[in-house]
Amino acid sequence: MLSRVADTIYWLGRYMERTNGMLQVILTQYISSQDDVADFMWRPLLKIYGELSDEEIKLIETSSSKALEYMIFSRTNSASAYNNVMFSRENARGIQDHITKEVWQCLNDYYHFIRDDNLRKEVSMADPVSTIDRLIRNGLLFTGTVDNTMTRGEGFTFINIGKFLERALHSTDITRIKMNELQISQNDTYEAMKLRYLLYSLFGFEVYLKIYKGNFTIKNVLDLILYNPDFPHSILYSLERLYKYFGRLRSESLTENYERLEFLIGKTMNNIKYSNVNERDIKTLDAFLFQTRLDLFEISATFSKYYFGTT
Repeated sequence: MLSRVADTIYWLGRYMERTNGMLQVILTQYISSQDDVADFMWRPLLKIYGELSDEEIKLIETSSSKALEYMIFSRTNSASAYNNVMFSRENARGIQDHITKEVWQCLNDYYHFIRDDNLRKEVSMADPVSTIDRLIRNGLLFTGTVDNTMTRGEGFTFINIGKFLERALHSTDITRIKMNELQISQNDTYEAMKLRYLLYSLFGFEVYLKIYKGNFTIKNVLDLILYNPDFPHSILYSLERLYKYFGRLRSESLTENYERLEFLIGKTMNNIKYSNVNERDIKTLDAFLFQTRLDLFEISATFSKYYFGTT
């Protein structure tokens, strides 16, 4: 496969995983805003899902309708859900020979759905919860279509490498944000509520209830998100799947390039697997998650340099 095509498919996987993750976080954040209307602010999400200055963020950080409009539908915000879907569709348009017609149709339908002005009005003036949920379902439909229609060749490999690298980054970022919110308040009721919202943000609430029987503690939540090898949105699970799909490229890779990237992925995976972070030491936890984020960006940059010829 040409490196240009591989790069396009890889970014298709990243953009769509980014969209799925951010919409779930935005939905959860909106629901949480109904519990704390007086003090609620969109600032943390506007920083990671936008390109506004601090002064610009101040103008919309307390307005749910304006924040949702900017993060989901804005054409000028390159990190918006709309632009992620548009970028995905443009990528897919150029490599239709390497994806199935069902994948293309699913993505094309999603693009036309998210650009519908009526949808924008529903989020701003009617029912954001059900509307964002419909967007999330389109993303999940795309994921299922890829899994059920694409052959397990190079295209499937690259789309999953992008998907799981992006998922590991997403889980790391959202966990950092929510753990730092806990540091602000030591109230036990507030803590339990924030932990629930963290789990909802990563599609992990039901899984957590089944494993831990509803006992919300920081240790148990971090065990699920960091270390659980069976939870699809844990950082360890994402890295193990990244390692697995990258391994399929061994026979097609230059030995030194493959070994360089294999080392980085393996090191990051083992740093998670064998870490022993004190869950009550929020500063140390934040530093650990920040380093994990840097390691993931190094993997991304190295992958782009040695497999796609970009920097």
